[in-house]
Amino acid sequence: MRKARTIGIGMDYSSTSKVALKWAIDNLIDEGDTIIIIHVLSSNIDPTSKQLFEDTGSPLIPLDEFKQINVSKYYGLNPDKEVLDMLEPVSKHKKVTVVSKVYWGDAREKLCDAAENLKLDSLVIGSRGLGVLKRVLLGSVSNYVVQNATCPVTVVKTNPPK
Repeated sequence: MRKARTIGIGMDYSSTSKVALKWAIDNLIDEGDTIIIIHVLSSNIDPTSKQLFEDTGSPLIPLDEFKQINVSKYYGLNPDKEVLDMLEPVSKHKKVTVVSKVYWGDAREKLCDAAENLKLDSLVIGSRGLGVLKRVLLGSVSNYVVQNATCPVTVVKTNPPK
């Protein structure tokens, strides 16, 4: 019998992170796995919960709680119906545990922290598909995470490079 895995999925509600989530559901997630949806918010956002959990990130938030608007708002998030519509069926039909965790700070560092602290078996993130110049100026989250995460990382591209 296969060991259940813990798979992190970086989520910022962009189209690229939604494509990464869909890819993970279709190609990676099996019955009994745990999905941790990892949100990284800017340090400038200052919900009350940040004061309690700034260093370690929020506690794990079960899907049923995360769907409640007051819980999401408490952590500075606006739940996305499209994402919830993808997570609900996989939770029920594949018997997958779905939880969320919120961090505040630099996405590159916090995704790597999550990989280590949550003992992820795998991390899936989307690629913004930056051109060479923008990637040099802004830095690539996916490149950094691939180089520094303590678990295998899958970068899901949405558009071919130009």
